[in-house]
Amino acid sequence: MHKVVFLADETATIALGHALAQVVKTGDVIALKGELGAGKTCLARGLIQALSNTSEPMEVPSPTFTLVQTYDFEALTVWHFDLYRLERAAEIWELGFEDALNEGLVLIEWPERALELLPEDRLTLELTIREPGREVSFTGGKNWEDRLEHLG
Repeated sequence: MHKVVFLADETATIALGHALAQVVKTGDVIALKGELGAGKTCLARGLIQALSNTSEPMEVPSPTFTLVQTYDFEALTVWHFDLYRLERAAEIWELGFEDALNEGLVLIEWPERALELLPEDRLTLELTIREPGREVSFTGGKNWEDRLEHLG
């Protein structure tokens, strides 16, 4: 499956995160690729906030320095990884990656740092800056095709 969506601004990026929150489930892996400032964390923030199911916006910091943040919600647990600072792909295991794969939804920024260790049935979103907005390219297996049919 391959699909491309244009996002006009930050609000649209957050809305895409909300839309994804409607179709994700435990065991899913979403890889967020893109250069610095492309909107990876913004999209993750929108998805996590939607899953929180609260009317108040929750703080969703970038895990750049902690490398991983977890969020326990009623529906599922979200593991938000930022692999930018990884020196070796195998370091991902020290961050609890195996538990994440078994217990929740996995969001990974900078997935290219450990690409060979990621499941093949992941959904990859590549965000590209296209002024005045962003272009998002979705690539995923058949299991994602039906779930993402309503997007864009």
